[in-house]
Amino acid sequence: MHEVVIDNVNYFYGSNCVLRDITFTAEAGDFVCLLGPSGCGKSTLLRLLAGLARPASGAITLDGAAITRPGLDRGVVFQDYSLFPWMTAGQNIVLALEQAFPGRKKAEHQETALGYLEMVGLGDSFGKLPGQMSGGMRQRAAIARVFAINSPVLLMDEPFGALDAITRARLQDLLLQLWQQNAGQKKTVFFVTHDVEEAILLANRIVVLGLNPGSVKGVFEVDLPRPRVRQELYLKEPFLVLRDKLVAVLHENILSELDGGLTVRSSGEGI
Repeated sequence: MHEVVIDNVNYFYGSNCVLRDITFTAEAGDFVCLLGPSGCGKSTLLRLLAGLARPASGAITLDGAAITRPGLDRGVVFQDYSLFPWMTAGQNIVLALEQAFPGRKKAEHQETALGYLEMVGLGDSFGKLPGQMSGGMRQRAAIARVFAINSPVLLMDEPFGALDAITRARLQDLLLQLWQQNAGQKKTVFFVTHDVEEAILLANRIVVLGLNPGSVKGVFEVDLPRPRVRQELYLKEPFLVLRDKLVAVLHENILSELDGGLTVRSSGEGI
């Protein structure tokens, strides 16, 4: 099933309210993009979904069971790569596979790890340490690892933010391919992004979060046919209408935060 329900969740950091009254449901197989400005709690919400933190009140459930700790049913890609620096790219993936599939032979794990590294363009990096790879390469290795363990729920925190435009587009396509390949058993995906166009390209549902504290400003269905081809999608009226709606919601929240705050002189100097 893989249905995730977030029910009236509140979260505090010290006395500061980070998330307030977060409520929405991701149905099984949904691709949900969490969209919003920096500081609105997108990454915090992902940590709650991963079981790395607990809400102050409210509940998060996966198929009716409360999420209280990390689990192999949720694969996570963070912004900071999270690779063990003393292990090669291949070894990092093999370790994850050994935890997810303890009954399989090591040779099978190595073959799987190599296959997913090749998928993300790192077929020649199986034996490289993270310190021998660029930031973008390390992120691709982390993405290969989460693809390899094949969790039914994927939690992705701006996984393509450090990549060049071509690699980013290729991995967006790969992610969609993996998500769509089993029509009856699609993964449920939560994907954090600042990029409106990326959200529309990937998602079938977009949750816009606002600032201070983080709260749901709108949930938008992306009723655009798949497969989505960038060159065609970006010129279609439904895409342009939805993009304008999302930008308007984002700008409304940001402007309300600035109202009565920072003033900008004609010289461009803020006071």
